[in-house]
Amino acid sequence: MNLLLVSLTGSMKVFLDTVGCRLNQAEIEAIARQFRAAGHEIVATAAEANLAVINTCTVTSEAASDSRGKIRQVARAGLDRIIATGCWATLEPGQAAQLPGVVRVVPNQQKDTLVPDFLNLPPSFFDLEPIARTPLPGLRARTRAFIKVQDGCDNACTFCITTVARGASRSRPLEEILQDVQAALDGGVQEIVLTGVHLGAWGRDFTSPQRLADLVAALLARTSIPRLRLSSLEPWDLDSAFFDLWQDPRLCRHLHLPLQSGSRSVLRRMARRTTPEAFAALVDSARQRIPDVAVTTDVIVGFPGETEAEFEETVSFVRDLNFAGGHVFAYSARPGTPAARMKNQLRGEVVRERSARLRQLFAESAAIYRRRFVGQKLLVLWETVAQLSDAGWKMEGLTDNYLRVSAYSPEPRWNKVDSVLLTALEEDGLLGTVEGK
Repeated sequence: MNLLLVSLTGSMKVFLDTVGCRLNQAEIEAIARQFRAAGHEIVATAAEANLAVINTCTVTSEAASDSRGKIRQVARAGLDRIIATGCWATLEPGQAAQLPGVVRVVPNQQKDTLVPDFLNLPPSFFDLEPIARTPLPGLRARTRAFIKVQDGCDNACTFCITTVARGASRSRPLEEILQDVQAALDGGVQEIVLTGVHLGAWGRDFTSPQRLADLVAALLARTSIPRLRLSSLEPWDLDSAFFDLWQDPRLCRHLHLPLQSGSRSVLRRMARRTTPEAFAALVDSARQRIPDVAVTTDVIVGFPGETEAEFEETVSFVRDLNFAGGHVFAYSARPGTPAARMKNQLRGEVVRERSARLRQLFAESAAIYRRRFVGQKLLVLWETVAQLSDAGWKMEGLTDNYLRVSAYSPEPRWNKVDSVLLTALEEDGLLGTVEGK
């Protein structure tokens, strides 16, 4: 049976889900807008759907496993029309096609035209009338809109499979990004998050090259964004002048700067274009220019050949920089990367012990950062709301500097911004009182 003909017999109910990074989230929201523009409904569960699109990830072996599990979970819900796309499906199309319910595998290179190709509609159909952003239903509803501004990567980090899965760096034009941002604002979103595989490379591939700072300045000048947040930024893409943009208070005071190791020799084997000293100087510059900025990072533990001394260098570096938080990744050998061919791959028990130690260190430094704000008032964008019979509505949300806050209110305040007095530490966040509630 021709799948395209089946898809055009009437309005479909489409279930969308994603594994992995914020860029994947941005892409799944773009796919949702296109299906809605063509008259189809996005539903909250696979059991309600006629079709599912799963955006996969392969940055680690765990992410690849999660991607396969997500597809199988949808199939077990009774859905036998699944489109697999994203990084894992791109690198392993044969495996993806063999999973239950999968009727099509769409590689990353064709993802932008997934919906028009599937519906047999010209891409120009979706340019006729911008569609206001509507949050995905159910548990995937978000108050923040993730806007893809760039894809691919020209870096050559030896551990990373993303360059293979995503290809060379390429930037979206400013006017397209502005249109997406305005559609999100028209849909009532309170925060825009700019995403890309290598966000800091935006604009370099243009005939007349531009910089990420130019994009940020244009969005602040030409839109009424309440909050603008930047996702992960490679440290070598930034200089101290970049932080002057934060003179505009709408730019969220959170910088996620992937470090990967505090050891100079490990960074060299990773082909990371920075050193511990350069990274520390950049963080110091950011803190001087952006009051109370939250600086978070990523660290890979157990990279091939990582000695005990090199790991201790990372521990000392993380302790000295007092990060507001961090993600610890156990090194995962990805076939096709130079690191997977390196000698001295570490034993699992060593990697697990080192990972646990570093996670504890990040948890301690994150608590120290949060404690600074007890007794202060900060603006919180409420992301989740749940009704409690004895205490009204329990709400959770984020400050601009990425503090997770919980509070109670007599009324639901989802997607609203309130001034909150932060009163106490919680395990992973802060407890607060909403002013005037």
